[in-house]
Amino acid sequence: MDQKKLHKTIESIASQKFDSEEEMLKYVLEQIVNDKSFEITGGRIWKLEPETFSYRLLYQTGKMESIDPRFKIKLKNYPEFDRIASERTILADETLTELKKKGIFRYSATGVGSRIKLNGKIYYEYILALNSDSLDEEFRLNMSIIATALTSQIRQRRILASASNLKADLDKARQLQKSILPEHEYKFHNYDIFGLTDPAEIVGGDFFDYLEIGDDQDRLGIAVGDAASKGVSAAAEAMYISGALRMASNFEIKITPLMKKMNQLVNKIFEDDKFSSLFYGELSTDKNGLFLYTNAGHNPPLFYSNRKNKVEYLMVTGPVLGPVPHAKYQIESINFFPGDILLMFSDGIVDSTNSKGEPYPEVRLINLLKNNKNKTPKEIALRILDDVLRFSKNGTYSDDKTLVVIKRNE
Repeated sequence: MDQKKLHKTIESIASQKFDSEEEMLKYVLEQIVNDKSFEITGGRIWKLEPETFSYRLLYQTGKMESIDPRFKIKLKNYPEFDRIASERTILADETLTELKKKGIFRYSATGVGSRIKLNGKIYYEYILALNSDSLDEEFRLNMSIIATALTSQIRQRRILASASNLKADLDKARQLQKSILPEHEYKFHNYDIFGLTDPAEIVGGDFFDYLEIGDDQDRLGIAVGDAASKGVSAAAEAMYISGALRMASNFEIKITPLMKKMNQLVNKIFEDDKFSSLFYGELSTDKNGLFLYTNAGHNPPLFYSNRKNKVEYLMVTGPVLGPVPHAKYQIESINFFPGDILLMFSDGIVDSTNSKGEPYPEVRLINLLKNNKNKTPKEIALRILDDVLRFSKNGTYSDDKTLVVIKRNE
């Protein structure tokens, strides 16, 4: 399942008008339990009660025998709560006799909301628990993505209820973000590169960067990322990741350990409603045009082969940065030949909608790339952005838009 689309789906559902955050959680839980693709038999929401050092049952639904609504689980009697604090989502076998009697044997449990410290330990405000016979690692990751979206919505509701945006601070943030982004045009040996970003708000969560690696400058890293959500918090995450990548490039770290470290940093530094997708690749002076890359949950870039007149996708090679601290990332490669083009983009390009709510078609993007194959990277990027903006002029959805185009010359 596409992690970013899942996040946006849950974010869209949760952003509807609800009387309270608890009503929002109940509604989302109902949607998950009733979604046949998840094969869930029952679901529960547990709420932390700091004064009693326990979780009390807030809500239950599904095809299972009801639990006493007054039921509570003491923190000291359930070591799985410690695992949830560190892993966000766990898969486990039920150990409490009272719950096993209700038909709960295998379950997932996911932390949502703020993290609260009690007796030196951390606990989530809410826990979403689901029981099913088909729980696996993919389901665990999907639940972490869902929890990220819900936590983000909870925080946004609280912020909107208590604070107002300060224009002066936003202007400063915009100037800071602009100062960090690289120049649009860049030349690396036989390659021409052009990148741009168009935020949906004053500041945005998209970023791109060109990273000169080593004293000999025989390698160039190209990064395109998209921090979840919008506005100032997404911009802060984007600037942090961009800065960390720049620092890492000074140490010439190989791609696999680099991605592992970036993932752990995002997981550790940012609140757990934050994550980021990232596509990172490295050009070199290799005569065969070797390009090594890894894709952490980002929109698959389009690689146009001039010899074959064909476009292929550079698919995801690992999960988004943040939710899963011990995730693994694979490296893949392609070879640039003269006339070949790589188009990297954020989901603000293909998710922008027209007046009918229809997203920008990827086949239209592919055709636009092919039809402009003889143009410069700058011309290609500007024509694509112009076409997307025209398509979505009266659209119902808009997000940050970023494009980076790499083309190998003769």
